[in-house]
Amino acid sequence: MTDVVLLLGDLRLTGGHLLAAACGFALGLVVAALAARLRRSAADAELARRLAEIGRLQAEMTGRMQTMAEVFGTRQADLARGLTERMDGLTHRLGRSMTDTTRATAAGLSHLAERLAVIDRAQAGIADLASEVVEFRSILSDKRARGAFGQGRMEAIVADCLPPHAYAFQATLSTGVRPDCLIHMPNGAPSLVIDAKFPLEGWNAMRAADGAEARTAAARLVRRDVLRHVADIRDKYLLPGETHDTAFLFVPSEALFADLHEHFADVIQAAHRARVVVVSPSLLDLAIQVVQSVLRDAAVRARAHVIQAEVAHLVDDVARLAERVAKLRLHFGQTARDLDQIAVSADKITRHAERIETLDLDGEPVQARAAGA
Repeated sequence: MTDVVLLLGDLRLTGGHLLAAACGFALGLVVAALAARLRRSAADAELARRLAEIGRLQAEMTGRMQTMAEVFGTRQADLARGLTERMDGLTHRLGRSMTDTTRATAAGLSHLAERLAVIDRAQAGIADLASEVVEFRSILSDKRARGAFGQGRMEAIVADCLPPHAYAFQATLSTGVRPDCLIHMPNGAPSLVIDAKFPLEGWNAMRAADGAEARTAAARLVRRDVLRHVADIRDKYLLPGETHDTAFLFVPSEALFADLHEHFADVIQAAHRARVVVVSPSLLDLAIQVVQSVLRDAAVRARAHVIQAEVAHLVDDVARLAERVAKLRLHFGQTARDLDQIAVSADKITRHAERIETLDLDGEPVQARAAGA
């Protein structure tokens, strides 16, 4: 055991040394194994403790999760109920809003349809008016058609206001000329002449003129034609003792009449000096109404004696009526007196009847009572 077994440099190891080292190493292994076992036991205990703690925490967590699930379920039910109520309210409001919107849209569409119908009628009227304007232009472009148009419009105005015996169209005067219309004045007064052939060539030229020079030339043409026509009316139709000392020149358009007064005042004044009055459709209508009033007044004056006779007869009838009323009043007075006497007799009869009702058969006779009464 003392022999050197291992030499490590200066260190000599004997068998005892090696045995002691082996024993120490074995003891260390045993101690390490025990220590490891102890550590494992402690670790198992700690693990068990921790597992128990984890189980407890898991149980608590499970309880909390169940509680949270119940709370969430309740909250979810409340939320679902609230959402349902909100959705119902929203659906109701949306439905009412859609109904109101549909009703308003229907009313708007109906109003729009009415307005479109009015616009369609107005457009149709405008189209008709445009066609009439085109036709009117074509009439004014033709001298013969223009004369017929003015003649027709003048005749319509006169015929609408006067009785047939108060006018004559295309009548022949003593000189052989034929004016467009003669208005027969009352009380043997001369007839009033109306001419409907207003010259429009110059007006058409003035409207078609482009420059100032062309318009000036057209204006001169208008002035010349109108003055010439006024002179013709004065010379042909103003016949002393046969026609009135004033004649009418009929203009078939209000716009043309306004343009004539605005741009050709000297022509209007010259026509007045020539005893020719330029009239538009409205002025001719007014003049014819004045003539109608004059004719009516003349008719009333012509029948004044008839009216006076009728008034005299009316006075006589009123006098007879007053006399008959007086007689009827007398009859009513006599009738009233007779009624009073009848009332007195009725009262007496009533009193006798009352006495008969109160008669006492055991007392004195009825004749005695009556005689005493």
